[in-house]
Amino acid sequence: MKPPVQPIEARSVPDLVTTELRRSIVSGDLAPGETFSLRKIATMLDVSFIPVREALRNLEAEGLVITRPGRSACVAPLYLEDLQSIYRLRRSLEPELAARACTLISDAELSRLQAMAEDFGDERHTIQTVYDAHHEFHAALLAPAATVWDMRVLNSLWRAAERYIRIGFGKIDPDPETSPHRRHVHENLVDTFRRRDPEAAARTLLDHLDRNEKTALRALAADPHVVTEPGEAAPPA
Repeated sequence: MKPPVQPIEARSVPDLVTTELRRSIVSGDLAPGETFSLRKIATMLDVSFIPVREALRNLEAEGLVITRPGRSACVAPLYLEDLQSIYRLRRSLEPELAARACTLISDAELSRLQAMAEDFGDERHTIQTVYDAHHEFHAALLAPAATVWDMRVLNSLWRAAERYIRIGFGKIDPDPETSPHRRHVHENLVDTFRRRDPEAAARTLLDHLDRNEKTALRALAADPHVVTEPGEAAPPA
């Protein structure tokens, strides 16, 4: 009898191409507004046009690329208005979850997150090398109070913000003061949660979001490929 769930086969070539192009875009290796041909990407990845075309359809659905007639595409510009909208939504969700999570999270989990925060201070880290751990840190901090739908919404917002944060913060990394500051602000979050004070936890997380948004906005404002005004046309590629 055929089992109801089949074993997962090796990832397809289009999936692998999608993953690699997504990584290049969110890290800024492929810059906002940069135009590239399918031939160039296919040659670089040593694959045919077909998986590249499928990967670009996937990435266009995620808002990361804009395909053009023929065999070319460009990396979608960054819109500061979008970044502000993402943070407005995060501020409506995360502080309230923090207020509840600080009374539910275990001491053992806080100790684990403390160790993660300390590692953020390693000067060998940049926003590119620490981003996934940073995502995990915030998810674990809020998880005790979050429903499945809370985490689905938050993960969607975090993914939407990823390119802005990686590129924006990447403009100030590496900096001798960046890693110690990153460690300090995350240790401060853990310390606040240890106090089991809902109001303080919500306020500290809100301050953290406000600082990150302002830093990213400031870092990106001078980028010629970033759209800074509502309704402004995307810059030419």
